[in-house]
Amino acid sequence: MTAILVVDDSAVDRRLICGLLGKEPDWSTLEAENGLAALAMLKEAAPDVVITDLQMPEMDGLMLLAEVRARYPAIPVVLVTAHGSELLAVEALKCGAASYVPKSHIAGMLSNTVREVLAVARGNRIHERLVESIAAAQIHFTLQNDPALIDAAVDMVQRMLARVGVCDPTGRMRVAVALEQALRNALYHGNLELTREQIEEAREASLLRNKPSVIEERLRQPPYCRRRISLDVSITPMEARFVVRDEGPGFDVAASLGHDREDTVVGSGGRGLLLMRSFMDEVTYNDRGNQVTLVKDGDWC
Repeated sequence: MTAILVVDDSAVDRRLICGLLGKEPDWSTLEAENGLAALAMLKEAAPDVVITDLQMPEMDGLMLLAEVRARYPAIPVVLVTAHGSELLAVEALKCGAASYVPKSHIAGMLSNTVREVLAVARGNRIHERLVESIAAAQIHFTLQNDPALIDAAVDMVQRMLARVGVCDPTGRMRVAVALEQALRNALYHGNLELTREQIEEAREASLLRNKPSVIEERLRQPPYCRRRISLDVSITPMEARFVVRDEGPGFDVAASLGHDREDTVVGSGGRGLLLMRSFMDEVTYNDRGNQVTLVKDGDWC
């Protein structure tokens, strides 16, 4: 059974979050009304993940994040952000949060975000027992348009990072989240040419199961179904470098990314880009916009 600690000073919001998480048969929830109460519960039993609001009395979400990172580095922390607290989310991601969910999209995003973070965190614990022979690694993947292959590739990269010794467990989890975002962007926005609105509609269609989603349709339709994702991985003790390339039309890099202001990036809805920029030391696109390079320095994980 997966244990999830929900931290929020609002009893209404706690009930909402616990209700959403309770739809998963193998998940159980614990509740704390602020950061201090959460730390007391963590002493008694460590949950698999912590979900916390940012703004709370006595100990807010940022302070709780710092304490969890220091005392329980293997436990990921997911933030729930209200409108107007986007810049705080940026700061929290840089301080070690595993991901975040805007409160305005909590019903549609929370379970998927927790599922992704849990998969990465569990992988980290398993990967501590890796084969002892890898000192550095280079590998090339050509991935079909299959989300399961993305999960498997990220899983393999985590093993490589662990053995080579790039980052601590939390740092490796953050690299894995950034890489997963880049690969999913390549799949959904690149190869399948889907907008955020279409992806949200596809999620709703999948829940209702009343008709095939646009994702399912494009996975079978040319030219989308013929496209592939290229992933080049290079890992040494000094640096981890990932190059993700899709076969879609790309996007106008200069128009979309011609600024580095984090508040603008967040406001534009680029959650994946925000996670990549927060977790990696370098994030650069080619001129066409169908290739992104992610770099993490080993000394700064």
